[in-house]
Order: sequence, then structure tokens, then C-alpha cells
Amino acid sequence: MRRFGFLRRILLPGFVFQSVVIAGGYGTGRELAEFFLMEGPVGGLLAMATSTLLWSLVCAVTYELARLGGTFDYRTFFKGLLGPGWAIYEVAYLVFMLLILAVIAAASGSLLEETFGLPYWLGVVGIMVAVGALSLGGSRIIERVMAGWSVVLYAAYLVLFFWCFHRFGDQILSALHAPASTGDWGFAGVRYAAYNIALIPPLLFPVRHLKNRKETVLAGILAGPIAMIPGLLFYLAMMGQYPAILDRPVPANFLLELLGSRAFQIAFQVVLFGTLIETGAGLIHGMNERIAHAFRERKREMPRLVRPSLAMGLLLAGTLLAGVGLVDLIARGYGTLTWVFLLVYVVPVLTLGLWRITRFEEGSSQSP
Repeated sequence: MRRFGFLRRILLPGFVFQSVVIAGGYGTGRELAEFFLMEGPVGGLLAMATSTLLWSLVCAVTYELARLGGTFDYRTFFKGLLGPGWAIYEVAYLVFMLLILAVIAAASGSLLEETFGLPYWLGVVGIMVAVGALSLGGSRIIERVMAGWSVVLYAAYLVLFFWCFHRFGDQILSALHAPASTGDWGFAGVRYAAYNIALIPPLLFPVRHLKNRKETVLAGILAGPIAMIPGLLFYLAMMGQYPAILDRPVPANFLLELLGSRAFQIAFQVVLFGTLIETGAGLIHGMNERIAHAFRERKREMPRLVRPSLAMGLLLAGTLLAGVGLVDLIARGYGTLTWVFLLVYVVPVLTLGLWRITRFEEGSSQSP
């Protein structure tokens, strides 16, 4: 029981964050190519370290603010942090969520098309139906699915890394040691971290299990590495095919085809497909929790039809956006929102939020 309690309180927020961060691009390798490998093999590693540190810092501060204020949905969290300015985050998050749902749909369509030769839109529709089904399960079911699938995900990425290192180890080491520009790795790391950080406030529902400051800080510090380690393993595996892999829409398929194992290719795609499902479900659940809390503030219960109606509406919008294509969605859409989230979330939480935490005394009845 003690082990389960530690897992639930300390590791679960990181697993939930990881499950949603992976999204369409991370899981397929497209984000890793776009934001990290573009800076060169070593520059990409430095950028990943920067992103991880920023994730951990923001997660730790956000989790503690949420615990102190009892604000486990993003609306109440930002009303406490920004006051009337909370609506700016909601508008930006809604656009960002639709973009991620579109990336998930596009990635699923590309995976089924490249792996099995099935029609692109079959993958798009299939993933959206699965996302909608899981998003209606509630916090407890979503937490269990995300924690359990994270273990499966780690296993799949470890196998991919060791297999690629066994086959292409010389190329990987050559890429690491080759003299090359490290690009603007600091900017790349902050940029990648910033738009993913926007996903933390909608995923505060597991933070309700944390009991004190020590637990929230530890959970926040661990959330960064938990979310990035699978990406690091994938990045190192991709490095053996640098720079050719930069132009591949789905780098995961490119690597799996080089390994030549149809069985592992199918198994990996199943794991990735499941990850895409939980990513979409987590985003929609965060929006549902925000609406449910607004109803509770008015002493009312959220009507049962609101959850499925919201899910279907968001999924339909994401499906329509998926026609833009995976590479264009990641390259053009994410960068624009990065600066918005830096200004309305990262800067306030690391200044005003941190100041409030330092002034708050445990046991006080005053909200931070």
C-alpha cells in the first residue's frame, strides 16, 4: 500500500503530463526533429536538457500553488493567479487543444497509411472515436490508463533505443562526436518547453492526491525527466539517421522500417496509437473538469450530455484541422502560441506564483 501511495501521489502527475506531452509529434518523432535535431545532434541534447529543467521548475511551482489553493482545474487556478486575465489563457488553450487534436488525428492517419496501407482518413476517424470513448471515463479511469500505459511506453522506447543502438551505434556515436554547430539550442529548448508547459494547468486533477509541499516539489521535479526520458531515447535512436531523418513526416516509421521487423513495427504502432488516444482524452478531460467546476460554483451539477457533446464538438474540429498535414501543423501552429503561454503562464507563475508560495505558511487558512 505504501508503494502504491507513493506512485499515486508522487509519480502520477508526471505520468499524466508525459502522456499528453507525447501527443502526435513527440510520439512520431516529428517534434523531436523539428525542435531539437534541427539544432544539430549535440545542440538538440542541450535544448532537451533546457526543456526538462524548465518543465520541472514550472511543474513544481504550479503543483504547490494548486495544492495550497485547492485549484485543480485550470479556470480556478488562473483566476487565482491572473484575476480577470485568466480568460486570455483559456482562449489560447482552446486554440492549442484543437491544434493538438488535429496533430493526433494527422499522426494517426499517417501511421495507418504508412504502416498498413490503409486510407488516411480511416486512421483519423478511428483515433477520434477512441479518444471520445476514453474521455468520458472520468479522472480515476484516465489516471489508471495513463499510469499503466506509461510503463508500456517506456518498455517500447527502451527496446527501440537498444535495437537501434545495436544496429546503428557507430552512426549514432559519429553524429555525437562530429564537429557541428549547436544552433540556437537555448532558444529551441525554451520554445519547446513553453508550449508544452501550457498543458500543465488542464492536467492538475492528479495533484489533489498530494499532501504537502515536499510531495508537490518532488512530484514537480520528477515530472520533467518522466516526460522527457522517452523523447531522449527516441532522439538518440534517430541520431543515427541524421540528417536524412529530418525530412521524414513520421520518423518512427522510418526507423522501424530500417530495423526490418514487421512484428515490432506493428507492436510499436499499437503502443503509439494508445498514447495518442490518452493524449486526446487528457486534453478533453481537462476542459470537462473546468466546466464541471463552473457548474459546482453555481451549486449545480453538470448535465450528463455536456461531456459527450463537448467531446464530439472538439473532436470534430480537430478532425477537420487534420487535413492541413502533420508537418505543417507542428512547424507553423505551435510556434505562434509559444509566446502567448510564456507571457500569460510561465512568467506569472515563476514570479507572482513563486512569491505567493514563499509568503504562505503551512497551516494558515489564507489562500495564496
